[in-house]
Amino acid sequence: MIRKVIFYKTLGGRCPVQEFLDSLNGKAAQKIIWVLRLLEDLETVPSTYFKKLTGTDIWECRIQHGQNSYRIFCFFDSHSVIVLTHGIMKKTQKTPKQEIERAEYYRKEFLGRREKK
Repeated sequence: MIRKVIFYKTLGGRCPVQEFLDSLNGKAAQKIIWVLRLLEDLETVPSTYFKKLTGTDIWECRIQHGQNSYRIFCFFDSHSVIVLTHGIMKKTQKTPKQEIERAEYYRKEFLGRREKK
């Protein structure tokens, strides 16, 4: 395994990315899990599936299933650990700014918590 993928949890114990995955139908969730395995197993993940969002420390996992586009937001905790924050079903061409801000908030909160330990 090249990288390890983990799920972010809020201070209250919620796991937004798990809640998102649980809301999807089986086939869509399977496709997303397949893409997440690529993150763990491939040294270089094609930008079709994994791309850094310009001007941020946030990356997005890009999943196309049928007519639907899904995005899972994430960040690197270290060179080999990717933390998944939350997911959306993408309805517009541009990634919604508030979703990027949400991922940035989760990142800051996660890293802040870790520093306190």
